[in-house]
Amino acid sequence: MKNNTKLNFKKFFLILFLLLSIGSVSKVAAQADPREVRKENFHGVIELDIRKSKADWKPYTLKSAPEGAPNVLFILYDDTGQAAWSPYGGGINMPTLQKLADNGLIYTQWHTTALCSPTRSTLLTGRNHHLNGMSSITETADGYPGANARIPKQCATIGQVLQEAGWSTFWIGKNHNVPEQDVSSGGSRSQWPTQMGFDRFYGFLGGETNQWYPDLTEDNHFIEQPYSPEEGYHLSKDLADKAIEYIKDQKATNPSKPWYMWYCPGANHAPHHAPEEYIAKYKGKFDTGYDAYREWVLPRMIAKGILPKDTKNTPLNFLPPNISNPADYVKPWNKLSADEKKLFSKLAEVYAGFSEYTDAQVGRVIEYLEKTGQLENTVVIYAADNGASGEGSTSGSVNENKFFNGYPDDLAENLKYLDKLGGPDTYEHYPTGWAAGFTGPYKTFKRYSNYSGGTCDPLVISWKKGIKARGEVRNQYHHSTDIAPTILDICGVQMPKEFNGVGQYPLSGVSMRYSFDAQANAPTQKHTQYYTMLGTRAIWKDGWKAVAVHAPLTGKGNFDKDEWELYNTDVDRSESNNLAKKNPEKLKELIQVWFDEADKNLVLPLDDRSAMELLSTERPSQEKPKTRYVYYPGTSAVPEGVAVNVRGRSYKIVGDVDIKSGASGVIFAHGSRFGGHSLFIKDNKLHYVYNFLGIQPEQSFVSSSTLTPGKHALGFEFVRESTGKNGEQIGKGHLYIDGKEVAQGPMKTQPGKFTLSGDGLCVGFDSGDAVSSQYKTPGTFKGGEILGVGIDVSEQSYEDLNKEAARALKRE
Repeated sequence: MKNNTKLNFKKFFLILFLLLSIGSVSKVAAQADPREVRKENFHGVIELDIRKSKADWKPYTLKSAPEGAPNVLFILYDDTGQAAWSPYGGGINMPTLQKLADNGLIYTQWHTTALCSPTRSTLLTGRNHHLNGMSSITETADGYPGANARIPKQCATIGQVLQEAGWSTFWIGKNHNVPEQDVSSGGSRSQWPTQMGFDRFYGFLGGETNQWYPDLTEDNHFIEQPYSPEEGYHLSKDLADKAIEYIKDQKATNPSKPWYMWYCPGANHAPHHAPEEYIAKYKGKFDTGYDAYREWVLPRMIAKGILPKDTKNTPLNFLPPNISNPADYVKPWNKLSADEKKLFSKLAEVYAGFSEYTDAQVGRVIEYLEKTGQLENTVVIYAADNGASGEGSTSGSVNENKFFNGYPDDLAENLKYLDKLGGPDTYEHYPTGWAAGFTGPYKTFKRYSNYSGGTCDPLVISWKKGIKARGEVRNQYHHSTDIAPTILDICGVQMPKEFNGVGQYPLSGVSMRYSFDAQANAPTQKHTQYYTMLGTRAIWKDGWKAVAVHAPLTGKGNFDKDEWELYNTDVDRSESNNLAKKNPEKLKELIQVWFDEADKNLVLPLDDRSAMELLSTERPSQEKPKTRYVYYPGTSAVPEGVAVNVRGRSYKIVGDVDIKSGASGVIFAHGSRFGGHSLFIKDNKLHYVYNFLGIQPEQSFVSSSTLTPGKHALGFEFVRESTGKNGEQIGKGHLYIDGKEVAQGPMKTQPGKFTLSGDGLCVGFDSGDAVSSQYKTPGTFKGGEILGVGIDVSEQSYEDLNKEAARALKRE
């Protein structure tokens, strides 16, 4: 025992000596300069060569924002021209925006890129959209440096910079800056909000979503909506609830910390969805038509100081036939039928109701800030990302996805939904005439970067503590690239020259803060801005603007043959007086400036291919292309950008199912009631529905025999035979149970995607909005087990896939 005790004491002192030695080394190491030189001596003990004195050592401290730093609330709408909203003289009542305008500044010459993803990228980084890789929307990425839909590390976001500087950062609502192939559960998260400088995210990834049945994401994962439209759900309401929740949570733990919130509602992008009571507010208010609306709104805009008194309205359909895009034609109101006028007026009423309802939800957030004493030192920016949208085509639509499929609308079909417009049964969009009306007096609308109808958008900035002016107008010329520099200036933070070890592109924009205390006509501190979008282009420099006459999405090319126009925008805001012949030298100078800017900003090559061509282009994927896909139950919906592509081809679907008596529900579904297909069991029979762009009746196949309990291979095959005049695929459908045909008939499939975003591929349920009216969402499969669903897009026969399914069934 004594020997053992002595041994223990020896061990104790040895251990104590080693701990003290390590402790002293650790203390030195903890204080050592990062540039120390470490080396090992022959005893294995680390020695430190300290190159700086202890006086130079600085302990690590948490970064915090300057005392008194403001909060920033940036509200960004979609698809809205200046002539839409009441603070600018428009016919849509916006009480919250009006209140902010009365306590701040209205900007009359603030411009965007003319499209969603590109504009939002400039607002995120302060760099031009091609430097951000966002030449167009993310779904049209083509791989060129300026068009790859990936914000590079050389363009740190305002979220990242403010986060580093001590702000909490939140992103609410729309995010259309994640590459399409990354909008998936297994895809890269590198471009998702929480990796781009935002602490929290709640909203949707992609260009649009159903406002009644949205495709929601929270932080880094997909979620289902919290309650149904029947229970009062609407996305605009949900986003306001979440915005207030995030701020409450932050103030509960870090009350002294400022926050930055980017608040992006789905409004006013299609689908236009609103509660009936808001739509009813506008009953009859647009009955005089869009031609008359442009004439009505112009003097109101002039009276409010938005436009100079001699501003003229510009003509509709001014582009010559050899240049114009037929889909953007505006039908003269006086040539419409009574039914067309009735439909078009109601479509505008829905849009207006959607806009005001969303403004009311934003108002709840503003009211909360006011009640909690936060509004005084909160910079509120309220804007839109591009002009009014022309995606509704010449006749409007109850299903906007027809535009993206290049498929014409039918008046008789649309009139069936007149009393349902704005509700869950429609995915509506007004006609091009209202796009022109809500962007008057300017030429064109969204997608046209060459004219102000696409780019000149509403912007209101209110900051009670920092802006003395109340209800004043500012005429300085600015661009969406200028917002990030303005916010950084207000917050006392600089964009770093290097971020996370990567050298940064200089900011493309300039701070607008000088305009807060300036006069309305004080000199603009911005001097040059290029514009390029979907084949259109222009350049503004010190009050002069050169415009290439070209329409987007035509596929006509011939850019070298474009005619150029010249305007003096200081006096001619609507670009109605072409001075090209009077001042050819100025025009020549500006054209060269455009090419110089294009070279600096990675603009070329130009691309004016059609929407169908752009959206259907194959893009790089982390998964190798294949002809056979297998999906299993219990997973999130698979977004269309990474799901099996059945467009333009024959395909087969086989579900391996072990059913019990009374089994029912969805085996496979992809899309929604506005375009999609679904394999399901109902009334003990196998059903397959192909919903062609929401056009009724559904193409339905029902088994002639009933299903018996046991293991079955349940499937469907479409055999393509020809292509229709609008790109649809025509052929025959065959429904199978265990290899035996139980139903067949003629069928057609749509040429483009089921949705621009959302409503992904599901196994065992149908997310969001149901594909078929024969069941209700989520249509969860019950009374058995789905082992898997295989989909084949090769040219092999159904029988081959059926044999493979049988083999898989045996393995299970």
